[in-house]
Amino acid sequence: MKTVVHINKLFPKHLFWDVDMSSLDIEKDRDLIIPRALIASTPLTFTDDISKLEQIYSKSTITRELKETKERISNQICLLVARRYHIKKFARFSK
Repeated sequence: MKTVVHINKLFPKHLFWDVDMSSLDIEKDRDLIIPRALIASTPLTFTDDISKLEQIYSKSTITRELKETKERISNQICLLVARRYHIKKFARFSK
């Protein structure tokens, strides 16, 4: 049986301002959910923010979606993800 995850109970509504959070599917919409969950993350909130994602997704899924997203995830957050997962550094934007 599929586990039901309520995105609106894990993440703030303002991160998903343009969608109905109750209609999000954790598998079909992971390309939206993962980057949005980290888009407003800072070094101070990162551990809490990424921990919420890890309740739903694997490390490889989180990393893959962040590398492929068109959302404006900061390079600082990408570096924190790489450090947490002990993987090669990656960046969304070049300097």
